[in-house]
Order: sequence, then C-alpha cells, then structure tokens
Amino acid sequence: MSTENLKPTMLWNNFKAICSIPHPSKHEEKLVAYLKKWAQERNIDVKQDAIGNLIFSKPATPGMENRKGVILQGHIDMVPQKNSDKVHDFTKDPIEMIVRPDGWVSANGTTLGADNGIGCAAALSVLESDDIQHGPLEVLVTIDEETGMTGAFGLKSGMFKGDILMNLDSETEGELYVGCAGGLDANITLKYNEMPAPAQMQGVKIALTGLNGGHSGMDIHMGRGNANKIITRLLKQCITQCDMQIATVNGGSLRNAIPREAFVVGAVPASKYDAFVELCNRFRAVILNEFSAVEPSVSLEIQKTDTPKNVITKADQLRIVNMVFALPNGVMRMSDSMPGLVETSTNLAIFTAENGKMEVKCLLRSSVDSAKEAVGAKMEAIAEMAGAEITLTGAYPGWKPNMDSPILKTMLNVYQQLFNKPAEIKAIHAGLECGLLGGMYPHWDMISFGPTISHPHSPDEKVNIESVEKFWKFLVETLKNVPVK
Repeated sequence: MSTENLKPTMLWNNFKAICSIPHPSKHEEKLVAYLKKWAQERNIDVKQDAIGNLIFSKPATPGMENRKGVILQGHIDMVPQKNSDKVHDFTKDPIEMIVRPDGWVSANGTTLGADNGIGCAAALSVLESDDIQHGPLEVLVTIDEETGMTGAFGLKSGMFKGDILMNLDSETEGELYVGCAGGLDANITLKYNEMPAPAQMQGVKIALTGLNGGHSGMDIHMGRGNANKIITRLLKQCITQCDMQIATVNGGSLRNAIPREAFVVGAVPASKYDAFVELCNRFRAVILNEFSAVEPSVSLEIQKTDTPKNVITKADQLRIVNMVFALPNGVMRMSDSMPGLVETSTNLAIFTAENGKMEVKCLLRSSVDSAKEAVGAKMEAIAEMAGAEITLTGAYPGWKPNMDSPILKTMLNVYQQLFNKPAEIKAIHAGLECGLLGGMYPHWDMISFGPTISHPHSPDEKVNIESVEKFWKFLVETLKNVPVK
C-alpha cells in the first residue's frame, strides 16, 4: 500500500515531503529552506524570526473576516532514534515510510517523525487548500522543540494577531488537551581517575539492548525498563562480587527518550571470568522475570574482548555507580486533581563515562513547579554526596488548564456533532510548547489535539491512518466554527 491511497491526500503528501528531508533537532535548516520555498511558490506569506521559527499567514476566506484569528502551531524537528543494527544518518538520510496493512504508518528501523510532522503537514495543508473556510489564519512552526524548546523560548511578543492557539502536537485522537507539565534539565558531571588495567585481567563487553524505550513523558507511567538504571544495578553486583573494573559506559542518547540500550567495556580477573558470566546470566533471568509484561525482548549479551588499556580506579567507579544507582527515576507522584495523570517524574536519560569524565543527563517533569524543584534538590544532594557537579537548567513552565476556554467549548460541540460521541478533556505529562507560548502571549485561548501516534521517540513510532483522517476532519470543521471576535 502506498501513500497515494491515503486520505486526506494533501496532508499525506505534505508529510511525505517532510519525511524526505532530514530534520532532526538542531538540524532543521534543510526543511526550513524547503518550507520557505514551498510558501513562496504558493504565494503564501512567510517570514522567519531571529531564532529560526517560521511564521505563515493567510487572510480569512470571504465572509469569515469577523472570526477570531487562529494560530496553528507545531514543531519542525524530530527525535532521531534508530535500532542499533540500522544504518541511518538523520542529518543526511530521508525517513523511509512504511504503510502497513494493519492501518498504521511507521518507519524502517527509525523514528517516523509523526511527532510532530503530521501536525505540521496538517497546518501546511490548511494554508495550501482553497476550499476550507476559516477566519484570519497564522501558522507557527517552531524549531528544536525536542531538545530544549529553543524556538518557543526565543519567540518574541508582538508577532501575531490571532486570539486562539491550536497546538497540533498531541498524540491521541479524540482527546483535547488543556494542560501540560513543565520541565527541568539536570546535568551531572564527575571527573574521575584512571589507572592501567591490572595484569591477569580479561576484557569484557556488556550490551543491554531490546528495551522498548519511548517518550519520557507520555510513556513514563508504563513501567518500562530504563537501560541506564538496569546496567548500573548489574555493575554494582559485578564490582562487589567479581572485582570488575569499568573502562567505559555509554547508555541512552536523548534526554526526552527513555533509554533503550546501554553498553559497558571493562575487565574482570581472569580467574573470576566464569563467575562473572554466571552472575550476568542470573541477572538476565531476574530482569526478564521482573519486566516480563513490559520488556519481553530485553537482551543482555556478554563478550570477551581485548583488555582495555585503562580502567577507572576502584574508588571512583564505586562513587559513580553508587550515585547513578541512587538517582531517582520514573514516576515520583500521581496527580491528585486528575486521576491517572502523572504529576511528577524524572528520566535518567543519558549515562556516559569515558576519558576521565562521567556525565549523567536527566529530564524532570511536573505540573507542580515546587515538586519539580524538590526532585532537582534531591538530585543535587545525591550528586554532592558523590563529589559530582550538578547544574539545573532549561526550566520551562507548565500550562494550567482553563476549563472555561471558549475554543474548548466550541471543539467539544464540533466533535460531538461530527462523530456522535464526546471528546475527552485531558492534561498531558509532557512538555508541550503551550506553557512557554502562553507566557509570551497570555491572552491566547489555547488547546492541543492531534491524531493517534504510538511509541513516539522510539524506532517503534507509528501513526494511525484512520485517526489522521478524523483529526483532519475535526480541524477543518473547527476552523469553520471558530467564534466571532
């Protein structure tokens, strides 16, 4: 099945074009250039602000000039994640779309970029269409949302005329999002000492793979394994029981993705190699048992290798392992006001140790700023006890729900009329740009919605075809029914 058979045709064609142009976070320049040319060829007004965001505008269709102005908003960058056996350069290679017979579109061994390529494609399609009724329309396409919300942070006031922001970056069709969590980055570093590997040591490699990973906000409540926490748990046992000495650690790659893989190179005394293998095999069985329901494909492989030239000193490696082992990870607290919603969480996303320097990078999320700050303070305490340096950076606010929102009421009515069932009102434990944008434009009436996207931020990412068509119909009908200004 090809994309030519998918509906709506214009939206899928625009998404296909987006997939054909590399656009990982911080490397969006090729897609930005394409979109500027795309707009110019269609006589659509487009400008680029100082930070790199694109802003399109289109006049109201005849008879709709008195409606409130709408800003459709999405982000242009995608999370670059791939399976370990997939050869793919996200800065050079296009995404290989696969239209599946089960009603989903996915990619070939990589993230798809439906987050947020589908939302951007929908906004472009509204701009391109000549048969959609709408009031004054603007489209904001931000850069670098996934690795720091750089575009939203850099947006200036006074650039928009609209009254309503429709963020197209939610991931469950039929749900209207009215609130989101804020975030905070924790960055921990520790310089350590190395020593020549002792004599009579056997070099070893440990590879933990096959975990599901996923979005560190949307999927954090699912209890999936965190590769960095699991590998650290194993290393603590290997150090104390088999006198292992670590040379390097590499786990996780993106702050907002639950780490799926972790790799360690080290050495054990040759006389204890058999005991080391037996320990790892027992540990594998324990992990398979503990995570049997959520991580059935987890793999732990042990290989002999050349003995590394240098290893971390015993004192320093114990400091590192104990610190990472103690750092909080996962759900910290559930919301009291919205049952089923995670209030506060943290993702121990990246753990590396190489060439005398250890780094740990975490993403803290919470809809309660004080709770987020408390988790950060806890991390500071743990890092300080280990003699590590820690900085807390990149804080961004959450988005407080407004249940009296006029656009919310309009969209609830439109959804009921279109599909003969009510839409659900939700808040999300993820960092939508609405919190930042609303701070810059406090008068905006904001809402977020989108099609159904499964496993974002992982190579298993897929978007449901039927939900895209429903999302499009809902968007078009909502624009037609936007309230009078």
